[in-house]
Amino acid sequence: MALSTFDQTIGGRLKPLTPYALAVFRIVFAALLLCHGTTALFGWPAPDAAQFGVWPYWYAGVIELLCGALLAVGALTRPAAFLASGTMAFAYFMGHAGLSFWPVVNQGEPAVMNCFAFLLLVFTGPGAFAVDTARSTG
Repeated sequence: MALSTFDQTIGGRLKPLTPYALAVFRIVFAALLLCHGTTALFGWPAPDAAQFGVWPYWYAGVIELLCGALLAVGALTRPAAFLASGTMAFAYFMGHAGLSFWPVVNQGEPAVMNCFAFLLLVFTGPGAFAVDTARSTG
């Protein structure tokens, strides 16, 4: 069996599962973002709450909390993902990029990975198990 035939066979079998895999991806990243927001705003689950109104940490926490909640249920997925992606890009450039060019050196890898994970959702949409999907299908 040629590699291309193998890829076509596997791809054909996996294609119907794509919306569900995308939903798991969205929900996991949303939960992680939500944890960042609850930590920044409420000091839970990690005790690192930002002081009320302190720029940019408290405001980032608000964005992370709201976008995380919206993404978790798949509501306003594309705008929420766009805002979350921009927030992660801002975090990278303001908090990490000045230390070194390389994300692995400046400890900015999580911000970069989150930025592009949320950017992916801007283009793919929410997948299955989402308010947006339910609204668009009836």
